[in-house]
Amino acid sequence: MKLLLFSVCAFLLSPVVFADESAEFQYPLAVTATEDGIVYVADRTLPGIWKIEDGKKSVFFQASKKFRTPLNAVRCLAIDHEGRLLAGDSATRDVYRFDEAGQPQPLTDGWIGIPMALAVAADGTIYTADLELHRIWKMPAAGATQPEEFAVINSPRGLTLDGDGNLVVLSTSSKDGQIQKVAPDGTITPFVKGHPFNLPHNVVIDGEGSLFVTDNYAHCVWKVAADGTKTQWVTGEPLDRPVGLCRSGDNLLIADPHIRTIFSLAPDKTLTVFASSPGDEK
Repeated sequence: MKLLLFSVCAFLLSPVVFADESAEFQYPLAVTATEDGIVYVADRTLPGIWKIEDGKKSVFFQASKKFRTPLNAVRCLAIDHEGRLLAGDSATRDVYRFDEAGQPQPLTDGWIGIPMALAVAADGTIYTADLELHRIWKMPAAGATQPEEFAVINSPRGLTLDGDGNLVVLSTSSKDGQIQKVAPDGTITPFVKGHPFNLPHNVVIDGEGSLFVTDNYAHCVWKVAADGTKTQWVTGEPLDRPVGLCRSGDNLLIADPHIRTIFSLAPDKTLTVFASSPGDEK
């Protein structure tokens, strides 16, 4: 009996070794890229953030699987005005900036509800779309214990800044339309009225002022011209459920979590696999 008890106790005290799931994407739902081409991918299920450099992916930050720990529920990424990585996390209701040691530093005191998107102005001002509280929060580059309420917009999911300094807000269900522009003084102007998108997730802008929107339910990426004209830019296979979106040079990068793939979309509509799991097939 003593031997049996000793064996059981030894088993319980021994470290448990799990399968190494971190070798592959689990649920990549957000993507961002630096000016020199380094790509970061938020993986909701890992949970954590991947880094892709020179075609190779590695775990940049492995978050704990314990809820209410930093980046346990990472949802969005952005690069700030100094090239540093920002990440929004609903588990701790905060936005983080990664320091030189690769560690996330909180920028608020748990002020954000569900941070779904980030946008950074040239002066470092950070805008956060809060899906839970239906707010756009504004704070300086250094962060703020209590960010400023910049705009009240229902169900904000995507953010980008246009050439005039207006914040472009993508919404799923706002009564004033699914894309609105917020001027620096907080004035809100509807840009895409109604609800032409099925389940939009993210928005980016190109150098000509055209907007691109990922639509999860329509299995497509929309293009919205500067005059508001809307077209399904690319649709259907190989896209499945596109969610994340960012610019990388002249191309767009698209995170498609259901098929664990990051696509690269060229201006001529050529769609290629940038990184995927299993394997990095190009």
